[in-house]
Amino acid sequence: MRLLARTAVNTFCALTLLGLAACGTDTSPAEATGPFADMSGPEVANKALKTTKKAKSMKIAVDMKTSDGPISAHFAMSTSGACTGTMSIGPAGTMEVRKTGDTLYTKFDEAMLREQSKGEPAADVDAAVDLLAGHWMKSKASDADNKDMLEFCDLGALLKDFETNDNAARKSGETTVDGQRALRLTEKDSEGTYTMLVAAEGAPYVLKVDSKGGKEPMTMRLSEFDKPVVVKEPAAKDIVDPDELAG
Repeated sequence: MRLLARTAVNTFCALTLLGLAACGTDTSPAEATGPFADMSGPEVANKALKTTKKAKSMKIAVDMKTSDGPISAHFAMSTSGACTGTMSIGPAGTMEVRKTGDTLYTKFDEAMLREQSKGEPAADVDAAVDLLAGHWMKSKASDADNKDMLEFCDLGALLKDFETNDNAARKSGETTVDGQRALRLTEKDSEGTYTMLVAAEGAPYVLKVDSKGGKEPMTMRLSEFDKPVVVKEPAAKDIVDPDELAG
């Protein structure tokens, strides 16, 4: 599953792009009015990173353009290991993941199965599609084969990279994210333009990050902080055993 592993890494890298690019220090003073009036742009960005890092669970939605095609990923995850969501990789297809404890359920559509099986005998690929497409497979999350696939589902590792930094974020006015009041922070470097939207009411969580320009432009939304992640186990009738292919 080379494409899936590569895409998981690309997505995981995008998720860690919460600290705006470290390309200097904002020397502008804090604004006298508006959200976080007594703080500068870099101070707000770092406060938001610290607050978001403390979350025990959240939903993350990512839309990104990559060399593998457009990626759309929507996951709810917790630091305790619960995770559920979907990922689509352009024409390569869609996968679904549900993880609870050390049990992992995965489901691939036909396009994804054929993409991951490129180079294998046509008869084997057709057999895999007939058995597995649209059905859940059950395995141990700790299996070595699942390591790359679960990278984008590891909230603990993601939060570990939410580090404050010497950024040049500038306040750029107010906006809303899904009806929630937010402060816009922006920064530019040679690669592109970055925007971070920080909740202006309640806890100052990072609500949205945009990266425009560069090789892999990306939009990420974060929501439902510290809310329970409910993982629904598939019905037994919807689970197939891939070992049947060897039989």
